[in-house]
Amino acid sequence: MDKKTFIKVVSDARKESKKRNFSQKFDLIINLENIDLKKQQVDFYATLPHLRGKQLRTCALVGLELADEAKANCTKTLTQEEFVQFQKKRDIVKLADEFDFFIAQANIMAKVATVFGRVLGPRNKMPNPKAGCVVPPKTNLRPLIERLEKTVRVQAKKQLLIQVMVGSEEMPDDAVAENAASVADQLIHHLPGGKNNVKSMYLKTTMGKAVKVA
Repeated sequence: MDKKTFIKVVSDARKESKKRNFSQKFDLIINLENIDLKKQQVDFYATLPHLRGKQLRTCALVGLELADEAKANCTKTLTQEEFVQFQKKRDIVKLADEFDFFIAQANIMAKVATVFGRVLGPRNKMPNPKAGCVVPPKTNLRPLIERLEKTVRVQAKKQLLIQVMVGSEEMPDDAVAENAASVADQLIHHLPGGKNNVKSMYLKTTMGKAVKVA
């Protein structure tokens, strides 16, 4: 997709958005067509050229072997011994809402699934190998965290609709535009019919009007 087109759309989206007392995000909204989601699910992780303008929050679910490394790099670390604290569903829901990505130590993944899967699964927050979030007991987590800071999940499972955060108001227009263009390009390459599966595309701020991408 053309970056210049997106720069104009970002500018127009700012104009269509009233100033709020919080930092609004930019969402890219894509309507799909001519896809049977029962046969062809759209679900992948896209790497952005720039940060999204939102601080990444990660929670590591690990054994003692990885605890120190996780504490040094992740927002929160829960060791296997601490899983017992999460016997109530509401506590896991609160945890799920607090973090963008969950990272799990591979050899305790079965325990992670047993304790947290009933909540994280339906919310698409389970540690996912496709995102690199299931890791060996001995690993350097810093490269993963740096990659996740520029990673978004592009997904359409039940509706022919995709909504992805591509930036925030604090970011310059060209950075938001490059992120949006990158997501659009990666999506087109994942669609069976390419551009023919894209019905329409919009960009909007959190509380602003949607601006159509030409």
